[in-house]
Amino acid sequence: MAGKFECYKDKAGEFRFRLKAGNGETILSSEGYSSKASCTNGIKSVQKNCLDAKCFEKKTTDSGKFRFNLKSTNGQVIGTSQNYDSESGRDNGIASVGRSAPDAKVVDET
Repeated sequence: MAGKFECYKDKAGEFRFRLKAGNGETILSSEGYSSKASCTNGIKSVQKNCLDAKCFEKKTTDSGKFRFNLKSTNGQVIGTSQNYDSESGRDNGIASVGRSAPDAKVVDET
């Protein structure tokens, strides 16, 4: 099963997307956007930047969990991962974004 982007409106009325892997797990979530067009541009940016390892910022939380941000070439964060218990889990999440995002369909849930 292929990955998919879900575009939705949050409780504050902002547009967001989440990238789900083929198994249904959310592997990347966006910030809030004021317009659907901006949200769509964010999805396109993920698809463009997800194959460049330099665009992934690996992080460790204060509680010892692991996560990553996907950044555009201008350094802006496009999406953030969930927390992982291990570095290898985080690295698998990064690889999953690279496999899932380029050809993922967009599902409009707004």
